[in-house]
Amino acid sequence: MEVINALGRRKTAVARIFLKEGNGEIIVNDRDYKEYFPTGTLQYVVNQALDVTGNLGKYNIKVNLDGGGINGQAEALRLAIARALVKINEENKTILKAKSLMTRDPRMVERKKPGQKKARKRFQFSKR
Repeated sequence: MEVINALGRRKTAVARIFLKEGNGEIIVNDRDYKEYFPTGTLQYVVNQALDVTGNLGKYNIKVNLDGGGINGQAEALRLAIARALVKINEENKTILKAKSLMTRDPRMVERKKPGQKKARKRFQFSKR
């Protein structure tokens, strides 16, 4: 099996993955994913697509993560893994789609507007 690469995005985080057959090793930015994502919930998010399709421990994944925060990076990685699994086996798409793991979350940070404190918060109004 050749190396399969896929891309996942969330907010401003971008995950580029290289997936090949192996023993379930996930390397994120030259570190183990359990070291990179210290909490159990983030580790669960990363493994979710593999777990749903029953491919946990079958593939080695090398990941380049860039931008965003740790939560956005974990969700970007989840989407990239799901897309790579669909490239391997088209039957995985229905399983992943049912768990809504194939959908790119479109929510982004709203930009700050001029004359306001933040995107929606305004400066305090003074009548006098």
